Amino acid sequence: MLRFLVVRILAALPILFTLSVVTFAIIQAPPGDYGDYIRSMLINQGGATADEAEAQANAYREANGLNDPLPVQYLNWMGGILTRFDFGHSLYYNKPVGDVVAERLPRTILLALTCHILASVIGISLGIVAATRQYSWVDTLLGVFSFLGMTIPRFLLALIIIYILAFKLNVQEIGSFFSAKYGGAPWSWDKFVDLVSHVWPVVFIATFGGLAYNMRVMRANLLDVLNAQYVETARAKGLSEGAVILKHAVPNALHPLVAYQGVVLPYMLTGEIEVAIVFGLATVGPAIVGSMAVGDVYVTATFMMVLAVTLIIGNIIADLLLVALDPRVRLGGGARE
Repeated sequence: MLRFLVVRILAALPILFTLSVVTFAIIQAPPGDYGDYIRSMLINQGGATADEAEAQANAYREANGLNDPLPVQYLNWMGGILTRFDFGHSLYYNKPVGDVVAERLPRTILLALTCHILASVIGISLGIVAATRQYSWVDTLLGVFSFLGMTIPRFLLALIIIYILAFKLNVQEIGSFFSAKYGGAPWSWDKFVDLVSHVWPVVFIATFGGLAYNMRVMRANLLDVLNAQYVETARAKGLSEGAVILKHAVPNALHPLVAYQGVVLPYMLTGEIEVAIVFGLATVGPAIVGSMAVGDVYVTATFMMVLAVTLIIGNIIADLLLVALDPRVRLGGGARE
């Protein structure tokens, strides 16, 4: 087990390095940088002339290393990460990038994990119900539900919910985690209820697609397993149908879903990000879009690396879960003795 973890971590390092290079280059590819944002702000809101704004923008570029060649900027960024665990300074937020990540990433991960747990528990349960009632009206209804969950774009569903809340139900506080009176208040049950009342659309939308996927995969796999010979043998031994399904069929039908856990956290993160952008929540999504819009390179690159790390960690966890679920699966590809 330890050897497997060490090998996977070492194998991930070249991937992360390559991804950091590609990400940094792509972010820098569009014309313009944060100096251009400074110049436009000085002209449009500061009343500066074009020459004055350009001079201040150039001074800002020189002071913050934006005039350095791209390889030099990348090496400075990576050198700070490797030697001081410093992800750079955010030009837009005017604070260390690590502080920006620390403010927004925990909220994003908490929302993503909540969506993942709900999507897994509800989706797998509904998949079992659909498989054990094949071709019934329940199976048909759940099939329609899963089809809608996998085909409706999340941003469209978010826009529909915003329209209903804002224009039909006259909800005023959209795009925040708490009401004004609970913003700086200590945690209590009322504050938790207020949080749920604000974030439920994001949780619902991000959960919807994952739930539909889990349900469809669980139904299809369980139908295949229920026809396997060892399941028929279990029935012949006199076990009840419930025991046959839960003890013999379901654990083997879970294998593809367990393997899917390797990408589910990044999937839930992107789902939360997509919806949070529409709702304007202070999570990773708006930070990525906002930093890309103004050329805040280090914020965008750091968040992209964070998503890559979650994908690698998710795949390692999925492999460990497969071994726990089925001891016949061996880590590292070693031969059985």
